Amino acid sequence: MESTKSDPVIAVALKAVSKTYGATRALMDVDVAIHEGTVHALIGENGAGKSTALGTIAGRVDFDGGVVEVFGEQLEPGNLRAARRSGISAIYQELTIIPHLDAAANVFLGSVLSRFGVLSASEMRRRYVQLCAQLEVGVVPAGVPAGTLSVAEQQLLEIMRSLVVDPRVILFDEPSASLAVEEREALYKAIEGLRKRGVTIVIVSHNFDEIERLADRVTVFRNGRAIVTSARGEHSRAELVRAMLGEQRGDQTLGRVLMDKPVEIHSRPVDSDASPILEVVGLSVPGVIENIDLEVKPGEILGIAGLVGSGRSTLLRAIAGAEPTARGTIRLSGVEQAWPRTVRAARKLGIGLIPEDRKGEGLVLLRSAADNIALSNLRAASSGGVIRRSKLRGMVAEASSKLNFPTARLGERSDRFSGGNQQKLLMARWLYDRPRVLLADEPTRGIDIGAKGELLESLRKMADDGVGVVVVSSELEEVLAVSDRVLVVAKGQSMGLIERTGDQQLAMEDVLNAAFGLKEIA
Repeated sequence: MESTKSDPVIAVALKAVSKTYGATRALMDVDVAIHEGTVHALIGENGAGKSTALGTIAGRVDFDGGVVEVFGEQLEPGNLRAARRSGISAIYQELTIIPHLDAAANVFLGSVLSRFGVLSASEMRRRYVQLCAQLEVGVVPAGVPAGTLSVAEQQLLEIMRSLVVDPRVILFDEPSASLAVEEREALYKAIEGLRKRGVTIVIVSHNFDEIERLADRVTVFRNGRAIVTSARGEHSRAELVRAMLGEQRGDQTLGRVLMDKPVEIHSRPVDSDASPILEVVGLSVPGVIENIDLEVKPGEILGIAGLVGSGRSTLLRAIAGAEPTARGTIRLSGVEQAWPRTVRAARKLGIGLIPEDRKGEGLVLLRSAADNIALSNLRAASSGGVIRRSKLRGMVAEASSKLNFPTARLGERSDRFSGGNQQKLLMARWLYDRPRVLLADEPTRGIDIGAKGELLESLRKMADDGVGVVVVSSELEEVLAVSDRVLVVAKGQSMGLIERTGDQQLAMEDVLNAAFGLKEIA
């Protein structure tokens, strides 16, 4: 029977799907129907089950009960190849880039182009350029080792890889989390173009603006269950938040997280006469950033704004001792120090870092959540050179509870947590061992709407306690909402400083004009 508007073709169906990890029920009798040629969003808190549901469709998760169907055909649980043969392509928040291979080789992993059985490098380069054009992002250099590219550029390679196999269904897990405004807009256009060509898109996202722009239908997950599925505009943003968090928590959250306007977290003016806790003069990293000056006062949050590739993350890494070729002058509380050449040297100066790549550079994934929180200061939980586990657990429990991290799971390995809970571990590390200066690179990447407000408030509270905080984020609205001042960088150079005047909000237009080089900051 031919389908009609009232009888759409079901591209993907989850029927009573369940999945248990030990004592944790990740999915419980989930029913979701995804229509062909639409964009269907899965939303919910970290750990609500949405990414696990995505994994069942991708063949990545061997679910315990129920059925997943792709265009009416039952999918074998946990079989990646079977899912791929069914036309499923998946892009995960965790990057699968091979660092030593060049960009083009990464795009064609598993789909090598050849002529007469011989690898055709020229054909792959030609197709690579076509894919870049399809995404409207410009050409990421094809011959550059992928490990040298930014996280955003690596994520674009993942997206291009998914397009190589001409999929019927593409699964996106937080695809825009590390992209700046320009790159994010290009991604949205690419997704809209795929939908017009009849490709079915399933997207996990915490970004409500993204969901409202792209999604034809939305399914809300809470505690492993699919709570409600609605068409575009059927439920308000406030109603969706309440469905995600429950009625009471939803009401509490609506007043303090990103809804129709930026988070209003800024709590008090910084003393303009206070001496800087951190001063950096003439910071340069060869080939990336040049001659950048900045200062941060106790109790201040300094935002760093710029497009992907502007050098904003390199700036933070250099101050944190993660860029050995960095040079410049650094002062802490007015005292000049030798430039930190290692992360350990920076820590001795009282500088902490939340890195952009939480899995590769932030966490020891095979260690417990408690161990990862205490990693910055194991001595505090030691006696006679021996770590006292009960003392450590008590100390980290206090820090993690401030972020609503489930303290009952502190003994679990860190690789078993959702991306958002992993990010909470990094923030809890610095609540446990407060630094003089905290550098936060993409601190809300992969964080759900409830946790996002909690984390930003934690940064503000640390600043209120006298810590100097520097924040880099692709979410420009968050930078403007939480920062006292914003330093704009473009092409590795400082474009100027935008300061808050009284209660006046920092203007996004001013930051974007400076970032694009359209207007100098007075």
